Amino acid sequence: MEILSSRTILRPRDYEVTLSFYRDVLGLAIAREYPGGTVFFAGQGLIEVTSHGGSGLECRFTGALWLQVRNLADAHTELVRAEIPIVREPQLEPWGLREMWIADPDDIPIVLVQIPEDHPIRRDLR
Repeated sequence: MEILSSRTILRPRDYEVTLSFYRDVLGLAIAREYPGGTVFFAGQGLIEVTSHGGSGLECRFTGALWLQVRNLADAHTELVRAEIPIVREPQLEPWGLREMWIADPDDIPIVLVQIPEDHPIRRDLR
C-alpha cells in the first residue's frame, strides 16, 4: 500500500467553537474550506474539523495531537494570554523534548513540543 497523504479528522460536539479554537487560538492556516468543514495546515500534516460524517454515537478520542512549535515559552505565553487552560506546564521530558499539554474544546489532548537544538531528531546522521 502506498500512502500519498494523510490528515486527522475531528468531528466536534460544537463545530463553531472547535473551528474558532484551531483557527483563532492556535492560529493554524487554512488549507481548504468547504460547506461544513475546514482543513488546516499543521506543519507537515493536516487537521480537518468537520460538522458532518460522524456515526452519531458518542465516542472519545483516546489519542493526542502532537504539534511542534518553534518556541515553547512563546507558545505558553500566547495561550495564557488567550486564557487557554494549560493541562501540563512546559517541562523537559526524559526523552529530551520540551513539552506542554493543552486540550481542545472536546478535551482532545494536544502536546505542544519544542525540539532542543542538541536533540537527535535535529541531527543529520548522514
